[in-house]
Amino acid sequence: MTKAKRVVVSWSSGKDSTLTLERLNENPLYQVVGLYTTYVDKEVPFQVTLLEVVQMQADLLGLPLITIELPEVFPSNDIYQSTIVNALQNSGLNVEAVVFGDMFCNGIAEYRRSYIEPAGWECVFPLLGEESRVLAIEIVDRGIQTMLVTTDGEVLQSEWCGRWYDKALIESFPGHIDPCGENGEFHTLVTSTPSFQGHIELTMLEVQIGERFSHQRYQAKALPKQI
Repeated sequence: MTKAKRVVVSWSSGKDSTLTLERLNENPLYQVVGLYTTYVDKEVPFQVTLLEVVQMQADLLGLPLITIELPEVFPSNDIYQSTIVNALQNSGLNVEAVVFGDMFCNGIAEYRRSYIEPAGWECVFPLLGEESRVLAIEIVDRGIQTMLVTTDGEVLQSEWCGRWYDKALIESFPGHIDPCGENGEFHTLVTSTPSFQGHIELTMLEVQIGERFSHQRYQAKALPKQI
C-alpha cells in the first residue's frame, strides 16, 4: 500500500485553495499536514483577509497555519521565493510536497517549480488545466460557500463586492469575466466548506472603494459545529 505524501497547501482564504484542499482530502495519495499563507500588514494580499480570519479557517479545518510575512505586496522574485522556502523549512512540519490551486497553464506551474523543487519538495497542482466554468460549478456543488470580497474596478464594478458565489452569480457575470476570476477580476473569502468543523459568520460593513480595487469589509466570527 502506497504511503500518503505529506503536503502543505498554499492557502489564500478563497475558493480555489479550498477546492484544492477538498480534492486532496478525498485522495488517498495525499495527507494534508498544514496550510501556509502570505501576508502584508496583517492581511492576505488581494483578498485583504485579516490573518485572524485565516486562522479561523485553519482552526475549523484542524490544521496548523504557517504565516509568512512579505515586505510588500510585490517583492522581487528572489525575496519572495527565499521567504517562502525559508518559512516552510523552518515550520517544523515534515513536508514532502507543496500544493497550489492554480488553474491556468500560463507558466505559473513552471515558475513555482523553479523555487519549490530545488528545496527538495514536489509541486502538486490538482486543478491545473481544467476548464474554469466546470470548476466554478464544482465549487458550488460541493457546498463551498464563498463571497466576492475584492473586485478589480477595471473589469468588474464595486457593486459585485459582497455577493455570494453561486450559480446565479456565475451565470450573471459579463462575458469578459472568467467564471473563477482567474485573470484577477475578483477574489473570494470562504466561510464554509465540507471540511470545516463549523463555519464563519460575517457581519457586513462598508464596501471600501479604492482607485482601482474595491473590498468588502466585514466582521467575522467562527462558529464551531454543534455536537
